[in-house]
Amino acid sequence: MATGTMRAVVCRKLGDPTLPMSDTSPIYIDEKHPKPKISTPTSVIVRVVASSVNFATGLQIQGKYQEKTALPYVPGEDFSGTVLAVGDRVTTVKPGDAVCGVAVGGAYAEELMVDASDLYKVPNGCDLLQAGGLPIAFGTSHIGLVHRANLQAGQVLLVLGAAGGVGSSAVQIGKLLGAVVIGVARGQEKAELLRTLGADLVVDPTDGGLINTVKAFLKSRKLRGVDVLYDPVGGKLFKDSMKLLSWGAKILVIGFTSGEIPSIPANILLVKNLTVHGLYWGSYKTFNPKVMQDSMQGLLEMLTNGSLRVHISHTFSLNEANKAFAMVSQREVRGKVIILPGGTSESPKSRL
Repeated sequence: MATGTMRAVVCRKLGDPTLPMSDTSPIYIDEKHPKPKISTPTSVIVRVVASSVNFATGLQIQGKYQEKTALPYVPGEDFSGTVLAVGDRVTTVKPGDAVCGVAVGGAYAEELMVDASDLYKVPNGCDLLQAGGLPIAFGTSHIGLVHRANLQAGQVLLVLGAAGGVGSSAVQIGKLLGAVVIGVARGQEKAELLRTLGADLVVDPTDGGLINTVKAFLKSRKLRGVDVLYDPVGGKLFKDSMKLLSWGAKILVIGFTSGEIPSIPANILLVKNLTVHGLYWGSYKTFNPKVMQDSMQGLLEMLTNGSLRVHISHTFSLNEANKAFAMVSQREVRGKVIILPGGTSESPKSRL
């Protein structure tokens, strides 16, 4: 590799990121992509160790996400790595520090430039690989459950899509807060994962028994209903879950992996005194950065002391980025899928 260049995944046109990478595919490997350089006094160059694969990243490559990026660009948001160089005014990190953070694209590459304000020091003893999957998924769940829904010990939390990245993080954080946690996920392997993460009940919605199964569980525990609904899915599961909410319940709208954005009848909100919270985690950087910073620091402490863990389903090299997107889009993920920019082109490595 020539001096001043690196390997990176590049999106050159909008389209399906799961297609085999070729001369015409939407994403491809640029073997001689320019390395980033310090451009401002607060810039930091990071050697990327792990990059998270998020559902929203795939949507953006398809042109279906709310935020658009000028083409061509390097995808990838949350990551972990080690600091290589810093700008003149950077005092929070230094070369050699282990860090994680969130970029506006660029993380599917061997090196990345970000502003120092977007980085968090990874404590000694913390798994750097897990730290790469922490910011967006766990940050979303932590701010959603703690700051928006104010989830309390003894309350009932219902998590849809519970075996995915954000869902599995919500299950863990819900248990740490002392809630009774019900996880909804398809398949025995996902159910087993959720039980190891502490879920009190796991429901497979495939057979259509979500409502009756949850009602029977609530009755057996003498619980009045679901106090907080955590929904990254939308669609029919959201509609069914509305029938399980208690009076005064809170709804967290996280996303729509089902592809269907549900409507909420205002009369039901009125009669049951429901509160709906939309949650776009990234907007906290602009509108309330202190909450985001405090949340991330707390999450890194919990990851370091073992209170939380980022369950990594599979890892992929840059050459296998399309396979990583396919796994996410096909709902095969149990926890997080991670891209290793420093890895070689090999078959995916299971970490189950």
